[in-house]
Amino acid sequence: MISDLFTPTVLLGILASGIRLATPYLFASIGEAYSQRSGVLNLGVEGQMLLGAFFAFYIAKLTDNLWLGVLAGMGVGALMGLAMAFVTINLHAKQGISGIGFYLFGLGMSNLLFQLLVGTVETVSGFPRIEIPLLSSIPWVGNIFFNQNILVYIAFLLVPVSSYVLNKTTLGLKIRAVGQNPEAADSLGVSVAGVRYFTVIFGGTMSGLAGASLSVALLNVFQQGMTAGQGFIAVALVYFGAWRPWGVLAGALLFSLVNGLQLWIQVLGIPIAPEFAVMMPYILTILVLTLSVSKVRAPAALTKPFEREG
Repeated sequence: MISDLFTPTVLLGILASGIRLATPYLFASIGEAYSQRSGVLNLGVEGQMLLGAFFAFYIAKLTDNLWLGVLAGMGVGALMGLAMAFVTINLHAKQGISGIGFYLFGLGMSNLLFQLLVGTVETVSGFPRIEIPLLSSIPWVGNIFFNQNILVYIAFLLVPVSSYVLNKTTLGLKIRAVGQNPEAADSLGVSVAGVRYFTVIFGGTMSGLAGASLSVALLNVFQQGMTAGQGFIAVALVYFGAWRPWGVLAGALLFSLVNGLQLWIQVLGIPIAPEFAVMMPYILTILVLTLSVSKVRAPAALTKPFEREG
């Protein structure tokens, strides 16, 4: 019965799972926000997440050290970001096409490595939940917000930190200037290529961390294609959030709560077609892009290559 969704226990479960499921969205979309604010659109986020998820899982399984796995996921994401930066900044490749190429590379390579090095579905222990003293004991709120694993806390902390960096620091000013008017920024001595390299590599690192959060913190397993489009949703969230970290957070929570809702619909056996329930986050993506993209102003130099004169 649909009414089963409105019991206190189920509502608590939906909210708590929504907070957890927001983690990969936050890492990937915040990283992508940095990249886009500097003028580079990276559609390879999904591929970076997949390779990050695999390497995090494989290294964690091999060494029995989850943090080494996380670092491996971030490292491979950074390397893919470096390659993406070289192709788009130095070679002036079309950002949309090159991004899709990196997505396909990440998809194919993660599948190949899984078949060669693992072969079957295996699990890792995963990060345990950490109860925040006193706060975790608050009725309702405590279990939802203050009884999560360490990567959830880091993902949410990244939002105010990124907001401060982008809006209150010299680095943030340079990123915004390069994304709005790279010619003017260059005339003032700002290295356009250097700023864009930094943001694209940082974005790749965050995408790798997003994948790692899936395989060693949320699901504790690696499966082929396990991101299931979350990288593309992360790109959409940047538009939804108007390139602002707090806006991205709102979008990530919206999508993760819908995702949590569809999982509970299947768990409770509510008579809604499972295929429709799984489609819910993607239908929401289409609606959000349709309603929000025309109302926000993208960075003026987004997707536009820059070549220094002289």
